[in-house]
Parts: sequence; C-alpha cells; structure tokens
Amino acid sequence: MTLAAVRRVVVGSSNPVKINAVRAVLARVAPDAVVEGHAVPSSVRDQPVGDDETIRGAEARARGALALGDADLGVGIEGGVVEQADGAMRTCAWAAVVSRDGRRGVGGSLAMPLPAVVAEAVRGGLELGHAMDRLTGAHDTKRGAGAVGILTAGLVDRQQAYETLVAYALAPFLTPEHW
Repeated sequence: MTLAAVRRVVVGSSNPVKINAVRAVLARVAPDAVVEGHAVPSSVRDQPVGDDETIRGAEARARGALALGDADLGVGIEGGVVEQADGAMRTCAWAAVVSRDGRRGVGGSLAMPLPAVVAEAVRGGLELGHAMDRLTGAHDTKRGAGAVGILTAGLVDRQQAYETLVAYALAPFLTPEHW
C-alpha cells in the first residue's frame, strides 16, 4: 500500500500535540487520510529512561493503535530521558509507524539537555511533564508546549518537533525502493 492510498491512521495517544503532529505530516503525503487518536498503553514505565526503552514504548503504542482495528497505519510517539556519562540528563523522543502489512519505521530526535533541577525531579520519580509543571507552576504542560517549548522559550514548537520524528519514521513508507 502506498501512503497516498492510506485512509485511516490511528495514533496511540489522546495527547492533542501528538495527534496534530501526525495530522500535519499525513496531510502532505496522504491528504485523504483520517487521523484519530486513542490512548493505548506503552508497555514501558511512565517515564522511559534511555533511547531503547523509549523506542519500545513508541512501538508498543503504534502496534496498540493498529490493533484497534480497521486502520492502515498505527503511530506511536514516546518521550523519554537519557542519562549521560557526565551526570547530566537529556530528553529524547521517538516515533514508530506500523502498517497492516507488517512494515515499520522508527525515527527519533529531540535531544535537549535538561536543567539539573528537572533532572533531579525525574530521578526522584516524576515524569518529565510533571517536573516541568513543578518548575513553571503550570499544569499539564506535556499536552502543550512541553519541555522543549518551555526550555527554548517557544523557539522550538513541540508539535513541529514531533512532526520531524513522524517524517523520519515514515521514511520506509516514503521511499520503499531504498528499504
């Protein structure tokens, strides 16, 4: 199936930032596709640590979304943190796309250092979004600007950052002749 033939895409999340990121990308390559979101489990910790665990979460969400039935593609987007050798912590985010015929793609980026106070809160058991809420005094920042938007003072838009991940994950579908 070509991307132009895709009619229904399910995102494994109810987060509007993630759903809108997938909509924005699919509008360019599968303009007739209907994109909807449904909360599905990630099968990883609420706050994944490391790229590998974060990828597993994105893939589980994509497979769970596809399993909801009658979708051509399932998409999962998962954010995590990575402990670095120097004791600092950075963000990571990964997208996974799976199709009914078993093809898959994974793409990631969004590596940004975190302030020490945020890293300590995450190490103490808080999800990154909750640590950012505590830092800013705001509520539910992960469904809006997120850490990337807050820490770059809006210079980087979280939805656009996720759009890049989704585009990377779609690479095997966009250029199947190379895969």
